[in-house]
Amino acid sequence: MTAALRRHWPEYLMEAWGLGTFMVSACLVTALLEHPASPVHRALPDPTLRRVLVGVAMGATAIGIVYSPWGKQSGAHINPSITLAFLRLGRISPWDAAFYVAAQFAGAALGVALSWAVLGAAIADPTVAWAVTVPGSPGTTVAFLAELAISFGMMALVLAATTSSWAPWTGVFCGPAVATYIAVEAPLSGMSMNPARTFGSALLGDVWTAFWLYCVAPPAGMLLAAEALRRRAEPGCAKLHHQNDRRCIHCGEVRRAA
Repeated sequence: MTAALRRHWPEYLMEAWGLGTFMVSACLVTALLEHPASPVHRALPDPTLRRVLVGVAMGATAIGIVYSPWGKQSGAHINPSITLAFLRLGRISPWDAAFYVAAQFAGAALGVALSWAVLGAAIADPTVAWAVTVPGSPGTTVAFLAELAISFGMMALVLAATTSSWAPWTGVFCGPAVATYIAVEAPLSGMSMNPARTFGSALLGDVWTAFWLYCVAPPAGMLLAAEALRRRAEPGCAKLHHQNDRRCIHCGEVRRAA
């Protein structure tokens, strides 16, 4: 444990930064598009269009994190479910996985806290609601199945991409997937796919509605994808982008771009 912490602490902080950045983007974009006092909200009365724009913004944020210098070094999991799936596949060591998950939860909470400092009372408005993820009107069962399905789909996409000649484009593929999920699936579950992401909003907003769902369905979906694609996924690395000159704590290799 101490050896992992001593050698790999920069990557742990990078994971915290990555999800923290994602949460800041989620809160600011939600406030910009949904708060009734926002001029953008007034200019765009169609809620479906606003949700699509939220998806585009968050997909672009995800791409930016994956291809940022820090994202290239840590691997840009920014999601405990992805980390656990890579752990199941043997792509990340147990202690690195534990510290990644802890960093992701801390980063999510700090990201929402920073958003609160910037937005003030606006973040608590019911239209913004701390960017929480809660089940939609169809209910908890539908939300659970929806989270399970989108999590399976995302991990399957990651594994298929990272083990193919398209590996350098993995982050580019994930961005549109995030955007599509938000546009289409968000009314069912809020589109979390990430226990730490849900935790950050729930902690600061004190909204714990069906929190267990987001701690069970996303990891289950991604672990199922890891099992289903186990043969295809080996060998591989735990980075979403590995074709760069940043160090890799997972496989010990530096793969420079051609």
